[in-house]
Amino acid sequence: MKNLLDPSNSIQIDDLLNFLNSEEELNLPFEAKERIEKARAFLDHGFSNSKKTVYGINTGFGDLYRVKISEEDLEQLQENLVMSHACGAGDRVPDAIVEIMLLLKARSLSYGNSGVQKETVERLIHMFNSKAFPQVFQQGSLGASGDLAPLAHLALPMLGKGKIKVKGAFISGEKWLKEQDMSPLKLKSKEGLALLNGTQFMGAYGLFVLVHARRLNYLADLIGAISLEAYDGRPEPFDPRLHAIRPHAGQVKTAKRILEFLEGSELIGREKEHVQDPYSIRCMPQVHGASKDALDYVLRVFETEWNSVTDNPNLFPADGDILSGGNFHGQPLALALDHLKLSLHELGSISERRTYLLIGGKRELPAFLVANSGLNSGFMIPQYTAASIVSANKNLVNPASSDSITSSNGQEDHVSMGANAATQAFQVVENLYQILGIELMNASQALYFRKGLRSSDFIESFLESFRAEVPIVENDRVLHDDMNHSVRFLKSLDISPELL
Repeated sequence: MKNLLDPSNSIQIDDLLNFLNSEEELNLPFEAKERIEKARAFLDHGFSNSKKTVYGINTGFGDLYRVKISEEDLEQLQENLVMSHACGAGDRVPDAIVEIMLLLKARSLSYGNSGVQKETVERLIHMFNSKAFPQVFQQGSLGASGDLAPLAHLALPMLGKGKIKVKGAFISGEKWLKEQDMSPLKLKSKEGLALLNGTQFMGAYGLFVLVHARRLNYLADLIGAISLEAYDGRPEPFDPRLHAIRPHAGQVKTAKRILEFLEGSELIGREKEHVQDPYSIRCMPQVHGASKDALDYVLRVFETEWNSVTDNPNLFPADGDILSGGNFHGQPLALALDHLKLSLHELGSISERRTYLLIGGKRELPAFLVANSGLNSGFMIPQYTAASIVSANKNLVNPASSDSITSSNGQEDHVSMGANAATQAFQVVENLYQILGIELMNASQALYFRKGLRSSDFIESFLESFRAEVPIVENDRVLHDDMNHSVRFLKSLDISPELL
């Protein structure tokens, strides 16, 4: 397994995922220690004797860059920065995402372009390895000078401030340090800025969303194939010859996958009375495929970001330079996240349309998918719920990156709003599980009425497992419980990475 803090290692999504699912601990390799110490020595000795004014090192921050800070106040400046920027609001960031933030922040600092002490990186590593998760909040980042407010909260416990979750309960940062027999970290020049500048909030949400987006793209194909069978759809729209003459990669992959799901099905091979299916059935390769292509683009953006230095200013000790730029700006991630959440919404939008088809009483299926409709409402209202969630997603997928609000007295005059895109994408993922869970309930119920002909062995086996959790509905019952069971079933599936 790759050492994720070795700057010579380029990491990809599966490297991160495999590490997070393992029992391995983070450790700082020799090369990273050497880089970190060289950069710090340059800052302490080479720079301190030059009497230059460099942003964030011996100046104030943002529009306060004009204020020169005396040498005796440089350490206090950094602590003040962390405290003053800890202005998060809203819901708490889930532990799984805070854990990724710690990993990504330690990785970004391990390149040796940030000027931090080795002890600062080791403190981040200690929190990660001991599963101590700082209290971080979802709101407060503009996604431009990095994720300032969330990263400030991430850093607070190292200074003996803020709160940190240990063994399921929050304690003060001060108490945690005492329990660890540690003293509050004394930040040196530039360190507060290095901790706060960066895209690790967006990057962590991005990893979480991408992991689930890959699963959801697979599940959309599978559940769509079951709906195709349940609606007695035609096989011709998935013929590889059609996709060879319009060879978008995602389109080709979707058609091939659905045919593989249907291999050996008696239902798909029988003679059809209808000559064409609605778009939500017929155009799955084109619609699902476009979402897969979007996913590939987003993944490339994030894999570049996870292998990057995103604070400011950056040190280049070999050249004797300190350069102030904008590597903390989240625009690449904001655009990618907006694209990703739209692509996931489309999977939900077309899924709900298939759910609607199945309850319509057509193609020898009973109205609302129950035998005794009228007395029973059957699957009438789950479609309402799916429609409501799709409508909510339409609001969430409005592009966060199209907005910008000037901050810091005009110094930060264009921001990405990528953090908002990140939390919106997180919610779209949760919503899509609900929508697909409802479609699977409907498809399973509808296929039950196709007695006498079997689907493929793969689909029959899958539905046998599903129906053990969500049985066929004979008479009305509380379907909220079934919907929850359906989502839990989808989230629990063990899907091999090579299938995604």
